[in-house]
Amino acid sequence: MQKAPGWLLLGVLGTSAATSQAATLEERMAAFEARTSAAEKRAVAAEQQTQALARELQQIKLAAPALQPVTSAATVISGPALDTRLAKLEARQQSMEKQGSSGHLTDGFSFKGYARSGLLINDGLGGGRGGPYATPAGSVGGAVGRLGNEDDTYMRIDLSKETYAQNGTRSKFTVSIADGVESTNDWTADESNLNVRQVFTELDHLAAFKGNSVFENSTLWAGKRFDRDNFDIHWLDSDVVYLAGTGGGIYDVQMNKNWRSNYSLIGRNYGDFSEGGINADVESYILTSNQFFDSGQWQWMFNAIGSKKNDIGTRSNEAGLTPADSGLHSMLANHQKNFFGREGFFKTALLYGQGLGAEVKNVGSDGELIDDARALRLALYGETPIAPGWRIGPSLLAEQSKDRYVKGDNYRWMTLNMRLANAINSNFEMAYEMSWQTMNLDPKGYLQRNAVDGNFWKFTVAPTFKPDVGDLLTRPELRVFASFMNWSSDLDRYSTSDSFGKTDFNAGGVWQYGIQMETWF
Repeated sequence: MQKAPGWLLLGVLGTSAATSQAATLEERMAAFEARTSAAEKRAVAAEQQTQALARELQQIKLAAPALQPVTSAATVISGPALDTRLAKLEARQQSMEKQGSSGHLTDGFSFKGYARSGLLINDGLGGGRGGPYATPAGSVGGAVGRLGNEDDTYMRIDLSKETYAQNGTRSKFTVSIADGVESTNDWTADESNLNVRQVFTELDHLAAFKGNSVFENSTLWAGKRFDRDNFDIHWLDSDVVYLAGTGGGIYDVQMNKNWRSNYSLIGRNYGDFSEGGINADVESYILTSNQFFDSGQWQWMFNAIGSKKNDIGTRSNEAGLTPADSGLHSMLANHQKNFFGREGFFKTALLYGQGLGAEVKNVGSDGELIDDARALRLALYGETPIAPGWRIGPSLLAEQSKDRYVKGDNYRWMTLNMRLANAINSNFEMAYEMSWQTMNLDPKGYLQRNAVDGNFWKFTVAPTFKPDVGDLLTRPELRVFASFMNWSSDLDRYSTSDSFGKTDFNAGGVWQYGIQMETWF
C-alpha cells in the first residue's frame, strides 16, 4: 500500500487542526453570546462579571488573527463575519457597563415620595373636621393653614428608572401612584382613591443635540405628568400654579446665557355630555410657554387654552349657562434665593386668567367657567431665621374673581399665614401656626350657595420631633398638636354641603387635637 506524501499528510493535519480550532472558537463565541444575552435579560451584569466577560472577549480577539490564513473550514468564523460579531459583542458589553457600574437591579432606579397620616379629634372625642380648604373661600381655592388641620391619610410614590444609550443619550421613565382616604381603619380598599398621577418618559443629553448651544441641554418628554416647574406654598397645601395633564414638551431650551424656555402641549378632559344621543368627550388643550430669565430668578408663564366642544348648545354648566370654549392664563413670578438679603428664600407670583384660564391655580382644569370669567391672584411666601433657634415662614394668598359661573358673581378672599418653629434641641422643636382669612363671596345662587361676608382664624401649637432642626422644610416630622379655630357666624350659611354650620362645627370656637406624621424624600 502506497503511503501518502508527507506534505499531503501535513496539510490534512493542518486543516484538521485549523478546523478543530475554528470549531473550538465558534463554540467559545456561541457560549460567550449566550452568557451575554442571559446577563442582559436578567439585568444583573455585576461589575465582576462584566470584567470577566471583557477578559474572555480579549482572548477571543487575540485568538482570531491566527485563523486568518486558513481558507478551508475556518472561513465560517474568520474575515468580515468575525469582525461584525466581535463589534456587536463589544457594543453590548459597553451598553451593560453604561447601565450601571455595580450591575444591580437598582442601577438608575430612584424612589421618591410624600406622605401624611394622622388623627384629628374634636373636643367631644368625635372625629375632627377641617382641611386647608374647609372655609367657604376654599370652594374657589382659598386655602388656610394646614398645621393641625388635616384629617386624612395621603401618600404619593414616584418610581423612576434611568438608562443610557451607547451614544450617551439618557432616558428616564417615571410612574407616580397616589392614594388618599379619611378613614382611620387599616383596610380601606372600599374607600381608596388609588390613582396613577404620572406616567411619562424623558430624553436628555441627546447625542443629536450635541454641539447645538440652544438644544444641547434640553429635555424632551411625553406622557401623563404634572409640570416640572410647578411650585407651592407648603404651609397652605396650595400650589401657586399647577399645570398637569397628558401631552408632551421640551424643557430648558437655552435661548441665550440668561434665558431658557419650556414649551408643552397638554390635554385634559372635562367629562362626557350627550350630543345627539351619543356621549361625546369634552377635551381641553393647553399650549404653554414658560420663560426663565436671570438664572431662573424671573419667570413668565403664558397658557392658551382651547376646548372646542365645551360650548356646544347641548352642554351647560351647573348654573345652566354656556361655558367658555377658550381662555388665557399668565403668571409673572420672582424666585429669590434669599429672604431680602438674609438667609432663606422668598417667592412672589402674580397670576391672571380669563375664560377657561380664570382658574388661575389649576390651569385649564375647570370646564364650568364662562367666557366673561376673570381672576387675579397674588401669592407671597418665604422662610428665614429671625433669632437664634427661631425660624419663620410667612405667606399671603389673595384672589379676586368675577363672572366665574354666573354673570355678576363675585369672589374676594385673602389668607395671611405664619408658620413659626423654635428649636429646643437637635431633634425637637415647638411649631406654631397662625392663620387669618377674610372673604366676601357672592355666588349668585350657583350650586345653591349663599352670599356671605366674614373672617376665619386658627392658632395651632405642635410639639414636633424630626431628624434635624433648623429648617421648616426638613422632614420627616412626628407631631402632636392642639388647634383652636373660630369664624364669623355668617359663614355657616354659605352651603349645606360644606363643613361649616354642622351641629358640631359652627361658629363660636372649636378645639381640635391630634397626632400626625409627615414625610417626603
